[in-house]
Amino acid sequence: MKFSKSSHTFKSFQDLEILVKNKSFPAGRKAGPKRPEVEWSPELEEKFFKKAMEGVVPIPKDNYVERSCQVEVPEGSKEKEDAEVLEKLENLVRHGTGFNVSDTPEYIEGTGYNVPPSIAKRLHRGDFSIRAHVDLHGLCVDDAKEVFEKFLDWAITTSKRGVLIVHGRGLSSPSEPILKNKVKEWLTRGPWRKWVVAYCSARKCDGGAGATYVLLRQRPVSKRTKIKKDYRKARH
Repeated sequence: MKFSKSSHTFKSFQDLEILVKNKSFPAGRKAGPKRPEVEWSPELEEKFFKKAMEGVVPIPKDNYVERSCQVEVPEGSKEKEDAEVLEKLENLVRHGTGFNVSDTPEYIEGTGYNVPPSIAKRLHRGDFSIRAHVDLHGLCVDDAKEVFEKFLDWAITTSKRGVLIVHGRGLSSPSEPILKNKVKEWLTRGPWRKWVVAYCSARKCDGGAGATYVLLRQRPVSKRTKIKKDYRKARH
């Protein structure tokens, strides 16, 4: 079936099927040749770069200003910096200025029951006054423990809340500082732990890592006190 109107003609699908079988299509735009694939390489890149730079002439040296990125430090500044370093080192050796005990591995600190760690930080900073001290340095462990217990008993009786215990750094010990570790043990594991609010290594002016600040309670922590505080925490 054919239908024609003006110059436009519509043909049936039967005619289209005949064209497909005979492979006779109207002449159309022919596809151009397929461009070959080029494998990119550094040599080819250099070739294209040289071709793109053909005819380029370098700028004469007389027409541009050369910039230098090197910064030379004045000799006077270098000497001044060395002098400042030597001055800081001299102050450190003679007076301990610029040295923080809390930044060393020898620093120790701890807190008692239900005491925030910030109290130990404040104790080391000097927020609590030290009212008495005892020197255990050079004593054997048994004698040191006896003196330690008598001193704490006297400090608590006389309401000396902030005290200093000198024990030495234990540098002459074959492995670990014996007396220093014993003082820490007596403060945390013995019967005196009920009286300890916080402890920490002293500042350089008071002996540094060779001494320990101790902040004592007015009353010891009892089991009844712990039960009450735990009960209040559970309620909240």
